[in-house]
Amino acid sequence: MEIIILPTPDDVARTAADAIEEQVRRGPSVLGLATGSTPLGTYQELIRRHQEDGLSFAAAQAFLLDEYVGLHAAHPQSYHSFIRKEFTESVDFGDGTVHGLDGLAGDPAAEAARYEARIAAAGGVDIQVLGIGTDGHVGFNEPMSSLASRTRIKTLTRQTRQDNARFFAALEDVPDHVLTQGLGTIREARHLLLLAMGEAKAEAVAAAVEGPVAAVCPASALQLHPHVSVLVDEAAASRLAHRGYYQDTFGRKPAWQGL
Repeated sequence: MEIIILPTPDDVARTAADAIEEQVRRGPSVLGLATGSTPLGTYQELIRRHQEDGLSFAAAQAFLLDEYVGLHAAHPQSYHSFIRKEFTESVDFGDGTVHGLDGLAGDPAAEAARYEARIAAAGGVDIQVLGIGTDGHVGFNEPMSSLASRTRIKTLTRQTRQDNARFFAALEDVPDHVLTQGLGTIREARHLLLLAMGEAKAEAVAAAVEGPVAAVCPASALQLHPHVSVLVDEAAASRLAHRGYYQDTFGRKPAWQGL
């Protein structure tokens, strides 16, 4: 796990976009896309590079982390709609190459199994974008989720529903349940990019990267992955006990090594 402390949220976005661009320019790629406010700067930077520098996603496909149960893909607050509006409709993914979970599936367990099989058939995820919740959740793996969990239905905590209420007319409109990739599923991606900005995320970041691996902080499971890049701004890094070490080692990292 490499912790990279950057001056501003814009620096976090650009550095994450650098890693994704490098992957996409290598050839056919499978991207794991997170939703929510955290990755928006990264998606905007990728759109800019597509429009101004010719970065193409025509040979890529993508899988979303999660979806609300009970929302149609066309619902304005579904994650299908979010990713179209904020990213994919502004670049050149091919038809049918951006995959999401079906929030209206009559059998959520069967839908979860179908999604797992689809990821496997695509060859697995090359690079997975992740945010982190104030309680340490990634995807919608809430505290006490199994560290080996697979894609499944989950009940959202009140804290997560409150955090997401800003996207809905009222807290009561936020669904109680989601389908989400599990921690075990996420950890099968070859490269994980965990992004965090702002002081509100500082405690969760510290618990995830410096605390014990424990279900109470689901993001701590990422410590078990061989290739994780944690990109944080100064505010999100404010609770890290070893920030000097992280800054020193990243500052002396060979340029050829990349993320």
